[in-house]
Amino acid sequence: MTDRCRQETFLVQIGNNRDEHFRAVSTPIYFSTAFRHEEIGLQDGYDYIRTGNPTRTVLEEAVAELEKGDKAFATSSGMSAVQLVFSLFEKGDHIISSRDIYGGNFRLFEIFEKKYGFEFSYWDGKDYEELETLKRENTKAIFIETPTNPLMQTVKLSKISEFSHKNDLLHIVDNTLYTPYIQRPIEEGADIVIHSATKYLAGHNDVLAGLVIAKGEEVCEELSFLHNSIGAVLAPYDCWSLIRGMKTLALRMRQHERNAKHVIDFLQDHPLVTNVYYPGRGGMLSFEIINENLVEPF
Repeated sequence: MTDRCRQETFLVQIGNNRDEHFRAVSTPIYFSTAFRHEEIGLQDGYDYIRTGNPTRTVLEEAVAELEKGDKAFATSSGMSAVQLVFSLFEKGDHIISSRDIYGGNFRLFEIFEKKYGFEFSYWDGKDYEELETLKRENTKAIFIETPTNPLMQTVKLSKISEFSHKNDLLHIVDNTLYTPYIQRPIEEGADIVIHSATKYLAGHNDVLAGLVIAKGEEVCEELSFLHNSIGAVLAPYDCWSLIRGMKTLALRMRQHERNAKHVIDFLQDHPLVTNVYYPGRGGMLSFEIINENLVEPF
């Protein structure tokens, strides 16, 4: 059996046969906000929903396995996942980031600069030697989108990991557009992976969710504390919906890629299109038109 077959089988089987009490095949949804203990002071797994929930555990363990991390954290949105990760830093810390990033991230980084005293430098994603010139004494991390949104640029994650580990920096990767079906950044040396699970992982436009996956005992412990303390956790029903959506991830990603290539063929020959941006994998693409006034503002 190939690694791809194992991954697809794993996806389909997420959460199956995990119910020890009633042997339900599909993962049950545990809505309870509190859990009873057999005795005072006896911890037997769960106590309060913000700290842990059986449905969320199924999701987080599956995602950690898919991304080859040690621990995963399900959050209430992709932006709350970014907020959780950047809660690791403090005033005066410097972060190197991809220049071409999702606009929501860029706006949040501006807030981090103004309100929290973080410092950011932006890298073009092409000149790897430039990373050395961007590094400062207070640099703590490098944040990479690959592919980027909206220009669909990709980078060599192994090169970024080599740079980050040499300089004792956290290597953070937003893997939203490729998903672990195509790319597993931790296998290439990343420390933390972020997802807006609202997009491809959930897949049906009915779940708002984020995910953080980390490798390494120290960073996992710190994220666990912050995840619980901040409280930006994913609700049980949304966890269940995300589990359900991920079962068809492989099937959907294959079709997304086929569809994207047909769209690209059409756009490349269109007289109003000047550029098409596509990284070669996945279902996301961007393009430029000859006159932006042809599109209604939104």
